[in-house]
Amino acid sequence: MSDDSRAARERLFWERYIKLLHDQGINPPFDQWHVRRAKAFIGQLPGRRLAELGAQEVTDYLTRMGHEGALKPWQFRQVVDAIRILYSTVRTEWAEGFDWNFWLASARTVGSQHATTARESAPVDPAEFAERLGDTRFAPLIRAHLELFASVATAIRVRNMAFRTEQTYMQWMCRFMLHHGGQSPSHLGAAEVAGFLQYLAVERNVAASTQNQALNALVFLYDKVLERPLGDIGGFARAKRSKRVPVVLSPSEVRRVLAELTGIQWLTVSLLYGTGMRLMECLRLRVQDIDFERNLIVVRRGKGDKDRVVPLPTSLAGPLRDHLAQVRALHQRDLNDGFGEALLPNALAVKYPNAPREWGWQFVFPSGRLSVDPRSGKTRRHHLHESAVQKAVTAAVRKAGIAKKAGCHTLRHSFATHLLERGQDIRTVQELLGHADVSTTMIYTHVLNRGGMGVLSPLDTV
Repeated sequence: MSDDSRAARERLFWERYIKLLHDQGINPPFDQWHVRRAKAFIGQLPGRRLAELGAQEVTDYLTRMGHEGALKPWQFRQVVDAIRILYSTVRTEWAEGFDWNFWLASARTVGSQHATTARESAPVDPAEFAERLGDTRFAPLIRAHLELFASVATAIRVRNMAFRTEQTYMQWMCRFMLHHGGQSPSHLGAAEVAGFLQYLAVERNVAASTQNQALNALVFLYDKVLERPLGDIGGFARAKRSKRVPVVLSPSEVRRVLAELTGIQWLTVSLLYGTGMRLMECLRLRVQDIDFERNLIVVRRGKGDKDRVVPLPTSLAGPLRDHLAQVRALHQRDLNDGFGEALLPNALAVKYPNAPREWGWQFVFPSGRLSVDPRSGKTRRHHLHESAVQKAVTAAVRKAGIAKKAGCHTLRHSFATHLLERGQDIRTVQELLGHADVSTTMIYTHVLNRGGMGVLSPLDTV
């Protein structure tokens, strides 16, 4: 073939590729960036035709790109999309079954202020505190009262309270201070707290749980940090407490949702329903937490910092073993490349310096990308970001044609309800869910399959 003919064929190929990009909503100037990403992939194996490359070559390339700490999430996603669309121009059997969603989900990494990693080190400046709280409007306030917020963080940590609680409490403290013109809480007292709670109920019309959350945060601030207990704060308007029943999917609806998922997303969502775990409990699982011999999973440091045991569904044992074999191969590759560390809780890495590289401590659902800790400089492979699973479930519910407002936590509600429907006793369900009080579990008795309170409608007996 002449050089002119080869050039003409290549031009036609990239014109067809660009048209595919446009058909998928990737328009100029982003289409040219995708072309560059696709050409870079082809160029890394010179002398080989695109159709000759298989799933292993794509996995190896994306793994190498996942080691590039300089790539931003949108850039990594661009690389994955570029190669995925590239293979839609070359019809290969493996590309249809390739887990593109895993690599797209790996674009967003667990950052330094994520609940999994943030416990490793406390913020030292207002910008980091503002990032932790998720609202940059608080930055000037934090800057003016940095010592106070550092004391709050310390008080929460010594009591081993959840990171989400730390975020929430600090957010309410910021809102309370802003409501009173940015004054320090040390200059305010019970009357100002009552006024703020009144404002939330009357003007903001918040739910009772939201008002109670604000009250708990401020009580903690004055009692544990400022050591000036509020005592009786007087009367204020209470938000009306409404009784809500959880959204629950039927078994057939669960099957329809799972049918819309593939790969790792199917496996994680199946585990959520099959075990009743919360989303973050599932994503934080370590290899050593899964006991295939006894068909159980140990959930470590769940809500309230409690451990519990849940059943490993027999139907998932095979897929989970296959998945872990792939994870182990990825971990071995990381070790060969000089990486392979996972973040350990409670400073265990100091006590056991070799543990972060051990197989048992690796996450069951690792990200496809490595993350660089900006403070310590260590490169680790964290778990998948929870947003990937949340988006996948939302999309699957929509594709399944289910009109309910269902998400990841709906699968936990469905797990409990379906167990009760099959005659499981409520105390067992309470233990599996990790509820401190059986009254919390009782809510599922209101959504059983025979209507409110499990009563058969008289119309069905006529």
